[in-house]
Amino acid sequence: MLQFFLKGGPIMYPLLLCSIIALTVIIERAIFWVRERGRRNQNLVDKILDCAEHADYNEAARIGSGSSDYVARILVCGIAHRNFSLDSALEMAAAVEVKRMKRFMNMLDTMVTVSPLLGIFGTVTGIIRSFEAIGISGAQNPMAVTGGIAEALITTAAGLTIAIPAVFFFNYFNSRIEDALHEIETYSTSLEIVYEKNRGNNGPER
Repeated sequence: MLQFFLKGGPIMYPLLLCSIIALTVIIERAIFWVRERGRRNQNLVDKILDCAEHADYNEAARIGSGSSDYVARILVCGIAHRNFSLDSALEMAAAVEVKRMKRFMNMLDTMVTVSPLLGIFGTVTGIIRSFEAIGISGAQNPMAVTGGIAEALITTAAGLTIAIPAVFFFNYFNSRIEDALHEIETYSTSLEIVYEKNRGNNGPER
């Protein structure tokens, strides 16, 4: 493996760095989403909405306070600031949660893009080396020529090896973010509808 790495030439070092960064982000995001799935509490979210439907906002805020469920946190933030601007509070809380979910995603996207480009760059430098060897020694020294070709092929393979798995994980994490956004929008809209209905009925708040 070490010989394979060294044959790839100097471009293998930035490719190694790209692989470390991509793997680190993938592991971190995978752990993040496993934890978020474990923290989801659908029963709590339903109870918060049920309390809000009966205009019992204090109870809704109480049972949702300190929850690790991101939907519950957003709903509680909206309820806590309902007298000022429920919509703005929900949007602000949702933005905070989405920022957490998108953490390091730009970095992973960069690795997906940069890795194959570095591989192509290594391909170009390897071919240049091969032509230089041909120009210096002609066809008398085939090892010098094949060394450059090996460098060209190894860097291309390394770049693709990094980018292909990374793009799968990138798309998977993005799909999780989209699912979470859908949940947030659904329950936030439900709370807004319930709140407007209660205001229209002029029922007493508790």
